[in-house]
Amino acid sequence: MTATAEKKLSYRRYEEGDKTWDDFTDKIFTAGHSHKCPTYVHRTPPCQGSCPSGHDVRGWLAIARGQDKPTGEDTPWQQYAFERMTQANPFPSVMGRVCPAPCQSGCNRNEVDDFVGINAVEHYVGDWAIENKMAYPAAGADTGKKVAIIGGGPAGLSAAYHLRRLGHAVTLFDEHEELGGMMRYGIPGYRTPRDMLDAEIKRIIDLGVEVRTSTRIGTDIPMEKIDEEFDAVFWGIGAQSGRALPVAGADASNCITGVAFLEAFNQGRLQHITGRVIVVGGGDTSIDVASVARRLGHISTTHENDRPENIVIGQTAHDVASTAVREGADVTLTSLFKFADMMASEREREDAVNEGVDIKDGIMPLEVLLGDDGRARALKMCKCDMDGMKPIPQEGTEFELECDLIVSAIGQSGNLEGLDTLDNGKGFIDTDKNYKVANKANHFAGGDIIRPHLLTTAIGHASIAVEGIHQFLMGEELAERRPKVDVHHFNLLGELHQRHQDPEEYSHEPTRGTAESDFAVHNYEDRGDKQIIPHDQLFLGHFGYEERNHTGETKIDANAVLGNFDERLTSISEEQAQAEGNRCMSCGMCFECDNCVIYCPQNAVFRVKKDKATVGRYVDTDYTKCIGCHICMDVCPTGYIQMGLGE
Repeated sequence: MTATAEKKLSYRRYEEGDKTWDDFTDKIFTAGHSHKCPTYVHRTPPCQGSCPSGHDVRGWLAIARGQDKPTGEDTPWQQYAFERMTQANPFPSVMGRVCPAPCQSGCNRNEVDDFVGINAVEHYVGDWAIENKMAYPAAGADTGKKVAIIGGGPAGLSAAYHLRRLGHAVTLFDEHEELGGMMRYGIPGYRTPRDMLDAEIKRIIDLGVEVRTSTRIGTDIPMEKIDEEFDAVFWGIGAQSGRALPVAGADASNCITGVAFLEAFNQGRLQHITGRVIVVGGGDTSIDVASVARRLGHISTTHENDRPENIVIGQTAHDVASTAVREGADVTLTSLFKFADMMASEREREDAVNEGVDIKDGIMPLEVLLGDDGRARALKMCKCDMDGMKPIPQEGTEFELECDLIVSAIGQSGNLEGLDTLDNGKGFIDTDKNYKVANKANHFAGGDIIRPHLLTTAIGHASIAVEGIHQFLMGEELAERRPKVDVHHFNLLGELHQRHQDPEEYSHEPTRGTAESDFAVHNYEDRGDKQIIPHDQLFLGHFGYEERNHTGETKIDANAVLGNFDERLTSISEEQAQAEGNRCMSCGMCFECDNCVIYCPQNAVFRVKKDKATVGRYVDTDYTKCIGCHICMDVCPTGYIQMGLGE
């Protein structure tokens, strides 16, 4: 049990010694004069609002707990959840492993005990889909339009997926030999198992995506030729150029970038390191570099060509046989921020320490000190304070860290060689809110080439960009504004349609009193694109303490890390995934608890007949009986009931 869970075993409206009630009681006393009755208001849960790809998290957790059942009697719930997940993100197996899960940080359940294990459920469902050979439905009807996608990473592959679903022809270009981008060349295989990554990529390609690898647009093929052959272009080329340290001496041959280090490792060229390694950073990339260095281990340099910088910068490769003489590597990771404030996730930081990485926090580099041979021999550093993102050096705290290799993992930018018209002068591409490239009507972009961030951010960019591409290809005006809450929303009409409960046609004549009308969706309001529901609008007293089901993790200590490239995470079980679904509080959406039906003193709130019920339409109100007492709203755990005027 975590320290946090011990402090919050369950939510309490009142603490010991409280002698007064909240204003909710006053509402009941005065409600009879308000003439307000319950309305059912959908709002976006904070998990979804925090997810850069806009996952319908609440939706597929409702499937996991069995509330939202598939329409086909023989359809497993995992398949139905997979179908819901992949409306936003075609990489549930990969993202369930590596996403730092801002959705969990935003989870309202944190106010009760601990967040819902969203990543764990996604991981489980993603692996289940691969094991059961789930494929996507056939591509949409051919539109006759052709789109070029430049870059086969998470943004480019997601764009290909969404475009094929809409029926557009897609040709995907990538300069590497294999697709995957940072998922393959930036993250080590013990975090993103290659068989899982390959399976999720194959599902997309099987939709009919033409692939041209080992092809760089701007050098192998001029951009003008792409414009001639395609109706639209999506740029998802990532940020493949790492930033060097902004200090004197950082141009030494044995000062390399984290991006280049990881790419050489993931291509199989870098098999070991030599001597002491300093990694400068504090984010996830720096943790990956340090952890890989610990696994690769150290050998005494036997030949100049064996030096890591020559392998990383050149195209030669280590002799695999030479790895037999490896020893544990001396790896130090430095961070401007204190340990608890580092950009890397808590789990990754703690794993690195367990694996023998020496993390020195609150320090900044001042100068790379060179030896007689011109190579870096040490990194001069000092303690620092942080003013926002700016480090302030502490005078008189200077010291030296001796090294044989310095790896800078402090940021990255795009490689826009041959693509000068796209470069905003900083190595990135400028876009508008639809991710349309500035001054190019049929060019769109997404992912790290706009702003380096999470893999799931790139996936979200692609989804929005494809909406813009589709509008452009269909001759429609691009929306001037995006929704305030820009995610894949629950759609009540879509839910009614799949359950064959579509409203009847509406005559569009002025009318009032629609409670008995079949053309109206009675007393329902959708505010999902405008509002995220906070915890203080839920009845948290409904929820008791339930311990979270944790993803299994194989911990590796410093003595066992050398040469250990086994996957660290293990999936939760079906029962645990369903239990996490039950822990979801369904913020902003009815989860069929019956509180409003049970506590209504007038029997005005009633269950919808079973053959008419759907998600979001489980209860209704008889306005002729309702006296506006507000009790249903106060006991609604999910905040779905709001008081409003209605007939």
